Amino acid sequence: MSRNLKLLIALIVIATIAAYVVLVFIPTQMAKRSYEAAKEVGEEIRKVFQFTPEIRVNNTIVLNQQTSLFELAVLEQSFEHRYVWESSWLGSTKKIFISGTFQAKAGFDLHKKFSIVLRDEKAYVTLPAPQALSVESRGDIVYRDEQGIWNWVDLDDRTRATNAFIRDARRYAGQAKFVGDARQEIERRLKTLLAPYVEEVVIEYTVPVEPR
Repeated sequence: MSRNLKLLIALIVIATIAAYVVLVFIPTQMAKRSYEAAKEVGEEIRKVFQFTPEIRVNNTIVLNQQTSLFELAVLEQSFEHRYVWESSWLGSTKKIFISGTFQAKAGFDLHKKFSIVLRDEKAYVTLPAPQALSVESRGDIVYRDEQGIWNWVDLDDRTRATNAFIRDARRYAGQAKFVGDARQEIERRLKTLLAPYVEEVVIEYTVPVEPR
């Protein structure tokens, strides 16, 4: 075998090995590391939030969304609420002034998609907009009646007034500042958890969230 032929064969072998390393081995190892990182991310989130979001590496689903919960509460807030119920009859108005304290939880509805995509050293997080998950009376409701001239407050009025009071407290909670605080809290936690794995975290909401 001539020297030139041996050199040509050696070059072909080297080129084949180099091509394998560049086209197969390195991408395989990178993908393996990405998949392992995705699993570690899922485990870290599960430990903190007790659920696992859908996690993708590029377009490949590594982990499906898994949860035994229906809601992810990240913030609790107590607030005092006041409401005035009134009813008029033949020009006579009766009123019930109501006040009481509520305990609200703000967070995320896990029936909706919560996913993380790892791509190009970035984590793209998609989650539902924060909302008031629950608003419960703490049982300290106080009433003050104001009777009409011939239109007096009765037990049915108290019931209607209480129901209206609770509905109004829930409406207030849905627009309260602490719902926005839940957004800031989840973003802070996610960025802290994902920082060891990516250079940047991009967070988007399935329903646009108004800036606060």
